[in-house]
Formats: sequence, structure tokens, C-alpha cells
Amino acid sequence: MERIVKSGAGWRLGWNPQELDFQGLVGGDDWSIELTAEELGDFCRLLDQLSKTISQMADELMDEEKIACEAESDLLWMQVEGFPESYTVQFILNQGRRGEGKWSVEAVTGLVPAAAMLKILC
Repeated sequence: MERIVKSGAGWRLGWNPQELDFQGLVGGDDWSIELTAEELGDFCRLLDQLSKTISQMADELMDEEKIACEAESDLLWMQVEGFPESYTVQFILNQGRRGEGKWSVEAVTGLVPAAAMLKILC
């Protein structure tokens, strides 16, 4: 498999199986961090889980009510915050080197489906 880099307004995701240490990449317009395959796998899994959770909460919330949902693995912590149809995403690496990132509401609309596709490929 060859290197894959997907990007959109405010987000970037990448996968390079040829790299030895850091096969994954996540980033925004002006930042990025390389991830191990395991970290990228957890990132995609947790983002999918949280995006489904916040969408399922729509019927339980009043129109103007915001929500924050968190999920965590041994490798990273992730949070979605906002309304079920428009929310931000934030993550923090938990082990080894440290790093964190956050995506705006506008970026998340492209980030979530791209991460779901990347999850299938890697």
C-alpha cells in the first residue's frame, strides 16, 4: 500500500505504512503530529465512537443545549464538544511523547468521514 494523505478545510490525515515508527499523521491548517499505527487506529476508532454518541444524543437535548463527550484509550484521550450537528474535536496523546490538537466545527464535517475511510484502509 502506498502513502495516503487526505486534507480538507482545517484538517489533514495521513497514512504511510512504509514508515518504521510513525505511520499516521493528524493535523490542522497550521499544525500536525505523526502517530504510530496503534495511535492512529485508536484515533479513528474513538472519533467514530464519539461522533455516533453525540449524534444519538440529539433527541435527549434541548435545541440550545451543548454537550461534551469523552473517550479514552491507553494511548490517547479524545473529546467532542458542542451540538449534535456541529461540534469540535480535541485529542491528547497519553503515552511516550506528548501532543495534542483540536479541530473547529467547520473542520470536523470533513474530518469525521475521512477518519472513517482511513480506519478501513489501515
